[in-house]
Amino acid sequence: MSGFLKNKKILLGVCGSISAYKAVFLTRLLVKNGAEVKVILTPSATDFIQPLTFSTLSKNECLVSYTRSDGQWNNHVDLALWADLMLIAPATVSTISKMANAHCDNLLIGTYLSARCPVFIAPAMDEDMYHHPANQQNIKKLLELGHQIIPVDEGELASGLFGKGRLAEPEMIVDFLEHFFTPHNSVLINKKVVITAGPTYEHIDPVRFIGNHSSGKMGIALAIALADKGADVKLILGPSSIQVQHSKIQVIPVVSANEMYEEAQKYFDNLDIIVFAAAVADYRPISSVDHKIKKQDDHLTIQLKKNVDIAASFGSFKKDRQISVGFALETRNEEEYAKEKLKKKNFDIVILNSLAEEGAGFKYDTNKIKIIDKNFQIASFEMKSKTEVANDIVHAIENLL
Repeated sequence: MSGFLKNKKILLGVCGSISAYKAVFLTRLLVKNGAEVKVILTPSATDFIQPLTFSTLSKNECLVSYTRSDGQWNNHVDLALWADLMLIAPATVSTISKMANAHCDNLLIGTYLSARCPVFIAPAMDEDMYHHPANQQNIKKLLELGHQIIPVDEGELASGLFGKGRLAEPEMIVDFLEHFFTPHNSVLINKKVVITAGPTYEHIDPVRFIGNHSSGKMGIALAIALADKGADVKLILGPSSIQVQHSKIQVIPVVSANEMYEEAQKYFDNLDIIVFAAAVADYRPISSVDHKIKKQDDHLTIQLKKNVDIAASFGSFKKDRQISVGFALETRNEEEYAKEKLKKKNFDIVILNSLAEEGAGFKYDTNKIKIIDKNFQIASFEMKSKTEVANDIVHAIENLL
């Protein structure tokens, strides 16, 4: 497995088929490969397997109807928008017909009709049923909608002819989904990327430090977006509570600005792209004591000295083939300061965001940015989730390659 199912949100629909038991093994494999799985059963599927089995394996409540036993509503629209991919396995003749003809009489079909994500279908029926002209017509409709039929085996995959009707084995389905999520044409495949993210802490004594409010969310979102495109990412991450799990991301934890610089410096010569998303402390105490400073006088003076400027250091000897991306978090004269930073630190692009914007900056899940290039051309974006912002930045990086 390539690891591209990790953190993907898979909505699994299970229909009333004797093959429903295979969906149990499928759920286990998807979870094992790092996917987050939510399962919807058709009412007839409960004749073959109980919802509790899927709830236990997926660690998410398995849903059957629009309403729960406590009267709460299962929102099919929210479910549909949550998913990165919807998979119907096993898909019966009845469910395929309902999908093709918008016959909405259960939660699974209601969710399907609200889905905006890719849809994959793994049929399960005898061969005569599969080849019946009415069923073939419905499958044709679904293919015309851009849905994909998962083949039973490698022979069907190679030939493109799907004629056996029986459900593909769980391993085959997982391989098929892995292949779908694997980037094939991205210019970022196997590019060596370094990202600095999060805050740095500069210790005054064992219990006090100079730091900032950065959570690392933006840098982490960028690391995931680049890794999803096939890049090999080293994420040099300051103190952060966010856990990062991705097969293409190596997390290197650091605390201080000097530690961040020392780690980044190891990769300067061989990297293709570096993104300076960390909120690095500009200064650190001249000396840090190894005991807690006791409260004594009304005033405490702490002398500070300047930290190394990691981005400027890299910019001074950056090679032509290397791309450097900086961030500018400003509170006034924003574009002017961002342009100065772009030129001074030899960035290829600089990402400007403002603390004056409600919902942007530290700790928020959203951000509003402007991307400024070397010609001082500015592209402005609306307020978006940091995941969406990361995709916009990655697109700008791709245009530089």
